Amino acid sequence: MPPARLAAVAASVVRVVLGVLWLGEGILKYRAGFGRADILLVASSTAKNPRVPDLYRFFTEHILGPGAGFFGILMPALELTLGILLVLGVLPRWIAIASSALLVSYWLADQLIAQYPIMILLALPVIAWPRAAGTLSLPALLRHRKTPYLP
Repeated sequence: MPPARLAAVAASVVRVVLGVLWLGEGILKYRAGFGRADILLVASSTAKNPRVPDLYRFFTEHILGPGAGFFGILMPALELTLGILLVLGVLPRWIAIASSALLVSYWLADQLIAQYPIMILLALPVIAWPRAAGTLSLPALLRHRKTPYLP
């Protein structure tokens, strides 16, 4: 296999693995009944946590906490959406950037779990080489699909 093709396959596999991890996160939250109470728990845990930056604490106090019902629905849906779009290869760079931003927000809330650093590392090649990461994707398939000859 030529090196360029191998790199494209590897970048696409990395993108899909990242997507599967996001799907797992979203499914886990839905199965656990994630919602308003979980968001309120995050918001309250940041209030006096010295590891949480002041700006993020302001966000949790004035936006996240008051909007806990909305964010309780949004977060699992967002995680599933990121996963689906990454698996399909739709706008891989932008979705990987959004994925990384969400992971950073979790870190700022001091909600670090083991797979988040792995997910950031997986997002980096997708951000750096989006064309390669999108080689084996639904948009690429649709672009290269041949239409039958119509007289």
